[in-house]
Amino acid sequence: MAKQADLNESPETNEFKVVPIIVSFLIAGFIGLFSETALNMALTHLIGDFGIKETTVQWLTTGYLLTLGILVPVSGLILQWFTTRQLFIASLVFSIIGTFIAAIAPVFSILMVARVVQAVGTALLLPLMFNTILMIIPPYKRGKVMGLIGLVIMFAPAVGPTIAGLILQTLTWHFIFWITLPLLAAALIFGSIFMQNVTKPTKPKIDVLSIIMSTFGFGGIVFGFSNAGEGGGWGSSTVIISLVVGVIGLLLFSIRQLTLKQPTLNLRAFKYPMFVIGLLMIIVGMMVILSSMILLPLYLQTSLSLSTFAAGLLLLPGGIINGILSPVMGNLFDKFGPKWLVTPGLILVIGALYGFSTITLETSSAFLIALHIILMIGVSMTMMPAQTNGLNELPRELYPDGTAIMNTLQQVAGAIGTAVAISIMSAGAANFMNNVDDKANPLNQLLAFTEGIQNGFVFAIIVAVIGFIISLFIKRVKVENQAH
Repeated sequence: MAKQADLNESPETNEFKVVPIIVSFLIAGFIGLFSETALNMALTHLIGDFGIKETTVQWLTTGYLLTLGILVPVSGLILQWFTTRQLFIASLVFSIIGTFIAAIAPVFSILMVARVVQAVGTALLLPLMFNTILMIIPPYKRGKVMGLIGLVIMFAPAVGPTIAGLILQTLTWHFIFWITLPLLAAALIFGSIFMQNVTKPTKPKIDVLSIIMSTFGFGGIVFGFSNAGEGGGWGSSTVIISLVVGVIGLLLFSIRQLTLKQPTLNLRAFKYPMFVIGLLMIIVGMMVILSSMILLPLYLQTSLSLSTFAAGLLLLPGGIINGILSPVMGNLFDKFGPKWLVTPGLILVIGALYGFSTITLETSSAFLIALHIILMIGVSMTMMPAQTNGLNELPRELYPDGTAIMNTLQQVAGAIGTAVAISIMSAGAANFMNNVDDKANPLNQLLAFTEGIQNGFVFAIIVAVIGFIISLFIKRVKVENQAH
């Protein structure tokens, strides 16, 4: 009730029912993100059921991110063409259709199609959610609301693996999707009743050439990195061609945006230094989280031979603590700004990742839980405060573009982080096996896999250290109506 009263103080409430709008987004976002990580816990089951490799099953995550990487850049344009209600309903309809296809998927290719359809729903929902919050919440209260969003964004992935583990103990992986279907339907009904139109569509001119360049640019980058992770190796012609096409596409896209009177994605948001730093923090955070979230379940289920349920339980405390702390960090951000949250947060992240880089076949569960909790506390101190600070610096007319840029690069960073971590892990394991005599010995194979996991975490440490250096330059953005 206190939170509701707080949100209802907003001067915009004469026009908008703020609480039901935010609740609609929180419910939809929670269920969408739950199915995202719940499936991660089923990867070993999918490898067995479909007779595929780890590097192939990774495409369920990468294909999802690739779709987001292609669609989210044009979300700034989509937000200006359709009403809030239309986009909210469309996003949930796509999510429901994708979830249904996944629930009945008999083969890997059908499941892959389902993931792409689900990703279309997410690609519409994420930018819409952030843009709507920027429009209806005054800057001095955004930390608190972004904290609530952070709670959902982190709590859903935290409980996803545990609930998935429970499901997988007694049922097949299909039921992960059957269980989320009625919840998505409920979110659609709730949102249809309470969602209001926050912005009026201005229907700017659509520049087809920009959309093509953006698709080749972001798509090429994500596809190239993913292919390297899939085992193609960094020297393969597919990887090199994809990355070259991606870089050229992005270059041409950027040049075109700066010359158009009505750009598809307004890159002038990059003129604001705290927006750029916030964006870099999001990129670092996503690379660290997604590389960790793919390495840890593989380590727990392969090296330590834990069941999916046991692995899920082990990762639950960190996720819950992160979710609980997100609104707390949001409040602290509103009071004190980002400086005293982001830099110390990254020190915790680096410490936890260093611990993960030392794990072996004998590492205790208590040590892993402690490290995961420290990692998640560090993440809650870093990502949302830096993102909110960055978006606060933008003028109102750049909100759709700012959210589109952040959400796009977040997905691209996630795909790169996942792919690089997997390829480093595979290379580390292969290198270990090259140096042993008894290659058929199962113990050597486990030791090789574990060494690969350690190498993957060393990559995450390097990314986090870069983030720490950037965080030293973060400053609080002054906003109007600053709370006293």
